[in-house]
Amino acid sequence: MTLTANERSTSGEAGDRAGETAADASQPLTAQEQQWVDQFMDETTLFLGPDPAIMRSHQITSRSAYEDECISKGVDPIKVDRIRKRLAGALDEGYEMCEAMGAAPGAKWGDLTTAIYTAEGDVTYLSCHGVIAFSAILHHPIRYIMKYWKDEPTVGINPGDGFIHNDARYGNVHNTDQSMIMPIFREGKIIAWVAATIHEGENGACEPGGMPSGSETPFDDGLRMSPFKIVERGELRRDLLTFLQHSVRDPKLQLADLKVKIGAVQRIQERVDSIIDEVGVETFVAALRVTVEDVEQEVKRRISELPDGTVSFNQFMDSTLKENILIKFACKVTVKGDKMTVDLRGTGPEILNRAINSPLCSVKSMMMQAILAFWWPDLPRCTSAMSPIDIISDEHTWADAGYDAPMGQSLQASFRGFSALQTAFAKMQFSNPEKFSNVLAPWFNQINTFLWGGLTQHGDQVGNLCADLNGMGGGAKAFRDGEDAVSPLFCAMADTAEQEVMEEEVPFMQLVSKRIVRDNQGFGKNSGGMGYEMIVAAEGTPMWGFMTVTSGSKFSSVTGMFGGYGCSTTPLAMVKGINIYDIIRKDSSKFDLSMERIMNEQPYEGGKYTTAHMGLQFDVAKDGEMYMIAQAPAAGMAMFWNVIRKQWPRTWNLAVFRRRSPPASMASSGTRKPSWWTRRQPPSCATTHGRPGSPAVSRTRSSLRLRENRAPEGPALLRVLGRRHGGTHRHPLH
Repeated sequence: MTLTANERSTSGEAGDRAGETAADASQPLTAQEQQWVDQFMDETTLFLGPDPAIMRSHQITSRSAYEDECISKGVDPIKVDRIRKRLAGALDEGYEMCEAMGAAPGAKWGDLTTAIYTAEGDVTYLSCHGVIAFSAILHHPIRYIMKYWKDEPTVGINPGDGFIHNDARYGNVHNTDQSMIMPIFREGKIIAWVAATIHEGENGACEPGGMPSGSETPFDDGLRMSPFKIVERGELRRDLLTFLQHSVRDPKLQLADLKVKIGAVQRIQERVDSIIDEVGVETFVAALRVTVEDVEQEVKRRISELPDGTVSFNQFMDSTLKENILIKFACKVTVKGDKMTVDLRGTGPEILNRAINSPLCSVKSMMMQAILAFWWPDLPRCTSAMSPIDIISDEHTWADAGYDAPMGQSLQASFRGFSALQTAFAKMQFSNPEKFSNVLAPWFNQINTFLWGGLTQHGDQVGNLCADLNGMGGGAKAFRDGEDAVSPLFCAMADTAEQEVMEEEVPFMQLVSKRIVRDNQGFGKNSGGMGYEMIVAAEGTPMWGFMTVTSGSKFSSVTGMFGGYGCSTTPLAMVKGINIYDIIRKDSSKFDLSMERIMNEQPYEGGKYTTAHMGLQFDVAKDGEMYMIAQAPAAGMAMFWNVIRKQWPRTWNLAVFRRRSPPASMASSGTRKPSWWTRRQPPSCATTHGRPGSPAVSRTRSSLRLRENRAPEGPALLRVLGRRHGGTHRHPLH
């Protein structure tokens, strides 16, 4: 193309102007111009993300001037103790309201908490029931609210306001948990906060139930609510409620439990008001502050009583929930004087297209669970229990993931944070004469349950989970076996749910519900608590499906203690292409309650029998197709080998009650084996795992992305469920 003279002239002038502009840009700004730029940048915020200064701090705040004034007037320890007990009762009342009226399975079976905070957001007290882990993270959203919304003209904080949030990146265990946070005012001043948090489950993620194993971007994780005001001066905002209901699969659940949390928090506020009316504002504020400071000082004292030294404990996860992988969770705990340092450096990188990443605050929350439930369960459940502990971590690891990483299965990392501290402390306190809890082998630490979703028999669209995950086995003690299927690591008083209640709401049955199976235990002088089997099948709905979101099908999730054995590896088993309900109706004798026998003997003609790892993405289930899993056990403890070898009478007793197979010495000495005892060759990795393909890996920054390279699934026999894997027939105690 040829330019005319006029065009060339115009073009030249434009070039000259551009040159002048570039030259001007290279000149330093005047003081006045710099002031304009700074003012523009201060007043123009494009986007508010998580604040690193808030999110990376787990220490309590310094005393405010008002708190200092209240404490300076004198604190009566007897009165403070009475206030603490009154608060505990109020919080338990709020907890029971949520549990009794909540719609979500997490609410009905105890996966929730209620709490009271100082004005600056430090958790002072949690309900005696519920999830202790929240005491390590619920200060984050309040500090965010105080920093960004308190003085924001378009938001503000007024009496009767309520803030909701669920995004773990702003302070939560994971995105299925939703909080309702309300301030307590006196004379125009915030003096405390009250909150209720429930595991709601369904949150609009790419898969139903709120914990998507198939999440490959943060946008697959569903609702990601930073703290925002949804209750204004006591009134629920219908516009925002409507938005939330349209964002999830179960709008009735979203409304019902939002109202339940508001009601519970308001009831706690009433109880707090009566306490303040009785003791006065200043005494109440002083009691809250003294509580967190007392706990911090007591934790320092207890740390100083531990022997100085370092305990290292590395764990490995065997799955991204889509393919096989070994990824490391590193942990070193160092005690020196009254300081403890937890070093997570060396943990594997975040994987930017897999769901297993966790923000550091979620990992800290489960560390707090270990501290307040397994180290020092006598302490008040408050933020300051972790204040004296320094936590060091490399950013952009799967236990300290960045903003752009999906986190739908963040519990995979955070549960290992729990196991790291629980195990390390057992070793540190073993020789210590002063103990506040038993030396305990690792608790089971996986979410072995079914997530489900689809259309119910009532025509409702839903998505949530079974409460069977609450039946985790307890770790062996130095003096006795662990408790069987006792409680989840995160909630000592949770329930495992009533099948009949579930059947009223969802279109599937647990054909086998919580069946304890032989040998499903971590072996040792004292064995880890046993897990149980679950078999489910749907019927009577045009659209239904199941998921599993668990690792540990090849590599034990928890290790043994002092020579004991870790947990077994547990696969997912399925029988497709049959309708078990039709089979039972025709001949009930054909139904077998044993997952092991179903998979070994394959009694149902025409069925496709498969096993796979337990990272099953949402799978559409036809009527009567069977899905089978098991809770793995907790770890065992050996202590002294020469003592273990003398345990044969006890071992025989366990065998008689079918908890454990008889030791090999019985067979070699001519002892007649019971008719129910059969030895089978333990499975190879390929046998228990239907997906032997390994992923191809590409690296981004310090992170990973995985390109799926899945081998086709095929039929495989499940040889022994819950049996110790290895190449020997000898009993582990022999």
